[in-house]
Amino acid sequence: MRLNKGEILFRQGDSGKYLYRIESGLFKVTRLHENGNMVLFNILYPGETVPHHSLISPKETHGTATALMQSEVEVIPAETWYRELREDPEKPLEVARLLQEKLRFMQTRLDHLTVGTPQERLTLLMRWLDEHSDGRHLTEYLTQEEIGQLIGVRRETVNRLLRSPEFNERG
Repeated sequence: MRLNKGEILFRQGDSGKYLYRIESGLFKVTRLHENGNMVLFNILYPGETVPHHSLISPKETHGTATALMQSEVEVIPAETWYRELREDPEKPLEVARLLQEKLRFMQTRLDHLTVGTPQERLTLLMRWLDEHSDGRHLTEYLTQEEIGQLIGVRRETVNRLLRSPEFNERG
């Protein structure tokens, strides 16, 4: 399946009939809370199979995944995935590796959030995203509000940082 920027891979509350292997591109995962607050809580990148919380058993999706750029995804029927999990002795190890990789990613993201200054956090986020964004500047696919949510600062701080000489040089 090929998705263009802005297209939805799955929506919050979907039944979980499918799992998805990200072949290329990036996705943001947002969650709409009962109070109307929309929060960006994850970035999906190539090599991941999602939703993570459904790798062993089905559960409705926790958020909405939106393509940040042209992306390719393999759609896997959940029935097929769970049958293989029961029948293929190598499949549980594959799931463990996928979960381990995501745990390592989350540890890295937590490390980035505990770095001293917002400028350092933004630099680390930009470096990580550069690995997956085909040379695009992060403001081409994330809003300042979303960047702020990823580095733990307000949109106004992101705006100020992006206008600073250090980040203007990066383009």
